[in-house]
Amino acid sequence: MKFRHLLSALLPTALLHAADPVEADFYKITTFDTPKETALEVGSIELLPDGRLALGTRRGEIWLVSGAEGGDPASVRYQLFASGLHEVLGLAWNPKDKLLYATTRYEVTRLRDRDGDGRADDFENVSDAWGVSGDYHEYAFGSRFDQAGDLWVTLCLTGSFSSQVPFRGWALRIRPDGTMVPTCSGIRSPGGMGFDAEGEVYYCDNQGPWHGSCTLQHLVPGSFQGHPGGNAWYDLAPNMGPRPIDPIPEAFQGDRGRKDARPGGDPDRMVLERKRIKQLLPPAVYLVHGKIGNSASAIICDTSGGKFGPFAKQLFIADQSHSNLSRVFLETINGIKQGVVFPFRSGFASGLIGGRMDAEGRVFVGGSDRGWGARGGKPYCFEKCEWTGKTPFEVHEMRARPDGFELTFTQPVDPATAGNLGSYTMRAFTYAYREQYGGDEIDEVLPKITSASVAADGRSVRLKISPLTQGHIHELHLEGVRSAGEKLPLLHKVGYYTLNEIPAP
Repeated sequence: MKFRHLLSALLPTALLHAADPVEADFYKITTFDTPKETALEVGSIELLPDGRLALGTRRGEIWLVSGAEGGDPASVRYQLFASGLHEVLGLAWNPKDKLLYATTRYEVTRLRDRDGDGRADDFENVSDAWGVSGDYHEYAFGSRFDQAGDLWVTLCLTGSFSSQVPFRGWALRIRPDGTMVPTCSGIRSPGGMGFDAEGEVYYCDNQGPWHGSCTLQHLVPGSFQGHPGGNAWYDLAPNMGPRPIDPIPEAFQGDRGRKDARPGGDPDRMVLERKRIKQLLPPAVYLVHGKIGNSASAIICDTSGGKFGPFAKQLFIADQSHSNLSRVFLETINGIKQGVVFPFRSGFASGLIGGRMDAEGRVFVGGSDRGWGARGGKPYCFEKCEWTGKTPFEVHEMRARPDGFELTFTQPVDPATAGNLGSYTMRAFTYAYREQYGGDEIDEVLPKITSASVAADGRSVRLKISPLTQGHIHELHLEGVRSAGEKLPLLHKVGYYTLNEIPAP
């Protein structure tokens, strides 16, 4: 190590960084061959009690997979379980009746193999209590069963802009008896669903009208998630109470909304609209457009108890466009979910749509590049991501404090670099909450980091920052922070914290 430190004074930084750790040192991707008789565009993945996986595809098939958990990719076997469905974007195993449920574009279907030959014989409609117009964009994403035994379904708008048939732009719950319960409005274009470690339900929405970026959204019953297109159906949902008032179409006033806007104009429009529209729930985390991803999809919670590395109970978000996984740490401030997103693992073979972690911490993912393209380069894929057993040097958690943020790390930090203000930079920005499609990062604020206090054990750093801006994404760079001992840089040196609420002093 002394030799490395001597070299650091003599050699260019680029040469030293050539030996720095990379993502593959810590998380290995295994790519599986897929059945030659189909295009395995994986849209959903479920674990079966006998150790097999069920894969639902965009082409309406369900395949059963054995051997994917092992170390030899050549041992993987596929069996076609069902076909003729319409976009299987949700699969759920029901431990009560020991049957598989599929969420398709037009219904939740219960499948039964009566003769035990590995093929579904019965296709039973559990619920089709929503409309389908035939528009290509009317996707329906389904969850697994929640703690109450319900399935959740999120329905994309018609053409991703308006709601032409009932409950497009809504989240619905399907009771065990098939009863449909309208649960949340304001959805635009979901890409996947999932639960956190406590059983709370989330979905990913995608950039478009009223969404400047992809977002992770918390599905609280009775909430309005931000897009007013589906609110026409409140008359069919008496349990939801009165229809929310519409958000103001032009989101920013005065100098707010200009890319060169100065701090001190109108408050963040989402913050203002939350005061005006009582049902409006802000995104828990903005999955910053172009930096984290462009088309968020599956939500995977690490419930493996450490078998996937040091990020127990955190969420991993797949992206169809960037062919990657990002990592989210969430906290609750004033009853509202918020948190930080970090890059995690890139390099998957195609655009990720479906994802699921097993009890041993193996993350199975798959997807397609059809429709939007994907960085991975392959038309479709089925892959596995596993922890190698080596712990990366990363920011573990980032928590909001009344006067800044508190960071914890997966390994002790070097006190000299972690306590140096020059090791950090921060900017804050937001997106216009408006009816136009997407939008730039606007209203940039450059907070000043006034102190960086390193804990005695080297596991945490307290940053004092002024100002904190409610509603803004706070982008933190940690270029200068090094680990204790080897003085390694962070594997990922940037995080994006969505500050919906500032904690009280």
